[in-house]
Amino acid sequence: MQIVISLVAACVIAYLLGAIPFALIVGKVFYKIDLRERGSGNLGATNVFRVLGWKAGLAVALLDIAKGSVAVLVAVLIYPSLQGPEVRDWVLIVAALSAVLGHSYSPYIRFRGGKGVATAAGALLVITPLAWPILFVSFVLVVYVSRMVSLGSIAMAAAFPFLTLWLYGDRPALVTMSFIAASLVIWRHRSNIVRIWRGNEPKIGREGTGLRDSAIHAYKDSNDDSESGS
Repeated sequence: MQIVISLVAACVIAYLLGAIPFALIVGKVFYKIDLRERGSGNLGATNVFRVLGWKAGLAVALLDIAKGSVAVLVAVLIYPSLQGPEVRDWVLIVAALSAVLGHSYSPYIRFRGGKGVATAAGALLVITPLAWPILFVSFVLVVYVSRMVSLGSIAMAAAFPFLTLWLYGDRPALVTMSFIAASLVIWRHRSNIVRIWRGNEPKIGREGTGLRDSAIHAYKDSNDDSESGS
């Protein structure tokens, strides 16, 4: 019974940690912008980058990665009596998936959120550290060539199961998790896939500048209004 309670507690905490909407917090606190109403409307680092610029985007990406890692590490602390490596793998996997679900469907903001790529990456940094550098390099290369962050995320998700089979083929729990996680990330990018196919997916560069400028102008306008009314 104690084992079940510990596992449930680990999942709940991971879900609530993953649900922290850092994109919304950064946008509202530092830019007075609600990112649910700007760009794609998603609360992820990609939309932050497009709307608010690379500094805010990088900050949100690092925060989302951190919460994914912390969610898995907390699961280890809460559930210390791990009976064998396979049980350990499943505990970490369930915590990771809970964090990604929390990011994608946050109870703090009426079950809206982002697509979970950065949060999943943070969890994978703890669970599959050997795969992480390869996935990161592949993501950077695809984004550099295509100038589409979404395509980099999709490519990284598609490669992850095969990379896990190669590096962790003797750990069936991790292999199973890799297919589930990849499917979830690709499903969350289904609208991006349609836009990529049609050739109208936003790219890093001129397309994002207008959104970022509009966000800055909106922030300045709000300050001007508040100063004039004071």
